[in-house]
Amino acid sequence: MESLEEMRKSIDNIDNAIVAMFAERFKVTNRVGCYKAEHKLPSKDPAREAVQYERITVLAQQYGLDPEFAKSYLAAVIERVVQNHEKLAVDL
Repeated sequence: MESLEEMRKSIDNIDNAIVAMFAERFKVTNRVGCYKAEHKLPSKDPAREAVQYERITVLAQQYGLDPEFAKSYLAAVIERVVQNHEKLAVDL
């Protein structure tokens, strides 16, 4: 049987991977933001967001995760991405 310490170490490793993936995701979305700023495109893309919400719902269901939780995570990420894009548009 796994000890509490071993399970917590697994959680810590997963958290490390999640943070690393968030960092990588934001590197890519910042490139998208630069592209949008250079081409005078809006920071927000409601059609893309709708597709992403549908996709995250399906993924959550496939992995046995509450879709509402997954959508709330995505909402937080999208909100930050849009903020970053708006800042990039001003800065460029």
